[in-house]
Amino acid sequence: MSSKVKYAIIGSGMMGREHIQNISLLGDTEVTALFDPDDHQLSLSIPLAPQATIYKDFRDLIKDTNVDAFVIASPNHTHVEILKEILANDSRAILAEKPLCTKAEDCRAIAELADSYKAPIWVAMEYRYMPAVTELLNRVRAGTVGDPKMIAVQEHRFPFLTKVGDWNRFNINTGGTLVEKCCHFFDLMRLIADDNAVRVYASGAPDVNFLDESYEGKTPDIIDNAFVIIDFASGKRASLSLCMFCDGSYFQEEISVLGAKGKLECRVPGPDRLWAVDNLDDLGHSTGFTGEHRESEIVFSPRSPKGPIRETVRVDTSLQLAGDHQGSTFYQHQRFHDVLRGKGKVEVTVDDGLQAVLIGLAAEQSIREHRAIEIKEL
Repeated sequence: MSSKVKYAIIGSGMMGREHIQNISLLGDTEVTALFDPDDHQLSLSIPLAPQATIYKDFRDLIKDTNVDAFVIASPNHTHVEILKEILANDSRAILAEKPLCTKAEDCRAIAELADSYKAPIWVAMEYRYMPAVTELLNRVRAGTVGDPKMIAVQEHRFPFLTKVGDWNRFNINTGGTLVEKCCHFFDLMRLIADDNAVRVYASGAPDVNFLDESYEGKTPDIIDNAFVIIDFASGKRASLSLCMFCDGSYFQEEISVLGAKGKLECRVPGPDRLWAVDNLDDLGHSTGFTGEHRESEIVFSPRSPKGPIRETVRVDTSLQLAGDHQGSTFYQHQRFHDVLRGKGKVEVTVDDGLQAVLIGLAAEQSIREHRAIEIKEL
């Protein structure tokens, strides 16, 4: 590998630009190739990577030999086609945005191809690397609450933002909200429980968002609120409370881990820029920090002596300027970069990505069929 690690960005929308900005912070890196079929998205991304070769067909980009690693940040339903093309014809490292796939059969196809792939494949589960979440995970591993028995995640947030062609309005493209958005949380639950899910029950509906929109006579079908309960093989349990019409909630994510020694909580605010406008459509496709530091919290409530212990977690301004995820995209890229330099190992594997998707698919099926879904059914 040359003195600089060279990246190709496949999909140069809002998340693609966040990847470009955070890759640039690493120092010995360069984005040498960009793909996007949308000219407007490319026009916003090219200034961030002016040296990159521009492609309008991802197959042409994959043939570019001036690339060390591919970053896949295209719409969910395109991941499987792109991954199949790379896995069948290449041998360079991949960082693939979540969700890895949107259908169970696609998950199986990717798993089979990935099994014999010679280069590292990292699934982009950024939430693991939010500083407050990382601290929570470290304390759980250190035994702060004892053996975790219950895990609760609450995400009360803003609706999905506008995407090119409004692809994120329909389950056929996203896999469903509980796949598209919530695979992050199912990944965290698996990580905390150190176990695989066996059963999922969910209740949810599209009750508020996008009901006045119509696309060729079709109303968006993605749900905007849900409760999900997950049983793990060990008997541990997890729950998710999701509401996507809660723009006014200060803390966007709240994670609780409970064991015999007490309760450990992590509270993470949403991106501060979302508080700067009343109409989310005004945000366009920019990312960044408007200047208002909004600190995360870690709270430990031991059983004895009683009384919560509160701490704040602050994210560096330069990292908030580079995206909407509390600096997590940078820390993720640091570790992926280490792997590319031969100094680390993949921390979020293909199996991690697929297991999180399967939980989301089971939850979506549970809502449709009004019953608990066994993971083995998928």
